Amino acid sequence: MDLHRTSILNQMDYGRDSKEGKPPQATEERLDSGLDSLKEEEYQAVAAEIRRLQVDCDRPPHQQQPPAAADGPPHEWHAQVTEDGDTLLHLSIIHEAKDYIRSMIDVSKNTDFLNTQNDLRQTPLHLAVITNQADVCQHLLVSGCDPTLVDNRGDTALHIACRHGNLPCFSVITQYSQKEHLQTAMAACNYNGQNCLHLAAVQGFLSLVENMVDLGVDVNAKEQHNGRGALHLAVDQQNLSLLRLLLKKGADPNLLTSGGHTPYHLTYGYGSRDIREELYSLTAPDLRELPDSEEDDSEEEDEDGKSDEEVGYDDIHWNGH
Repeated sequence: MDLHRTSILNQMDYGRDSKEGKPPQATEERLDSGLDSLKEEEYQAVAAEIRRLQVDCDRPPHQQQPPAAADGPPHEWHAQVTEDGDTLLHLSIIHEAKDYIRSMIDVSKNTDFLNTQNDLRQTPLHLAVITNQADVCQHLLVSGCDPTLVDNRGDTALHIACRHGNLPCFSVITQYSQKEHLQTAMAACNYNGQNCLHLAAVQGFLSLVENMVDLGVDVNAKEQHNGRGALHLAVDQQNLSLLRLLLKKGADPNLLTSGGHTPYHLTYGYGSRDIREELYSLTAPDLRELPDSEEDDSEEEDEDGKSDEEVGYDDIHWNGH
């Protein structure tokens, strides 16, 4: 394996010309770490930083250092980071330097290095999802990375895959994560109070929703900020297909938000008759009327059962008048 600093620059292709011919990534996370968003002087600074980061593997085979054990001393380059907190592995994933990604993961199996977080608290797994590299996700997971770690928005790598409908990375994470890690990642709410199911439901990714429910996610889990479930979100999005899928998977049509509203209540603000009719028969009769829409036709009564108009008041005397 040749991980010499110069050859890394060649593989990562730091020429601006090659960048211009490549369509930009459609995710805002990609811009957080990618060079496409850098000014020219910043761009050159990153390139210089990578030149500084050197992996000592340019040796004859008989002189190569063995991979560091999980409890052994780390490689010297493990501790070297850019001013943004990116390790050489972060940078290699960002620029899709496949050969170097694989080599660095192989010599770092079951070490904390695979879980290193940059200044945006992104792990290599986060960046692999952001750059849509399912093969890298798989290699990281089988090598011992932790899929439950969250970035500066509270998102796990699975959250990001669900938000963007990244089915290849979603499939790899759900297949190769340890069972307890997967359940934790699916149930975790990010800093907006949404779990993976909520994110997939908002975007209308039916296959992801169905897969997560089949994998054991709570179909009635509520958002932390307002208590909406996925069924409420389906009404919000006016997504009849999603609504029917969730009902088929056991979503509760009588689930109440923090404000006491059922999914049927939310149909009052929309024009979809199909969604309204779908929920009407499934909603309990006493939960069909909006909780704040009941008209109080009777006048307010006092303790004796008399209304305000029926209660006589003594005249007020002021200065003898």
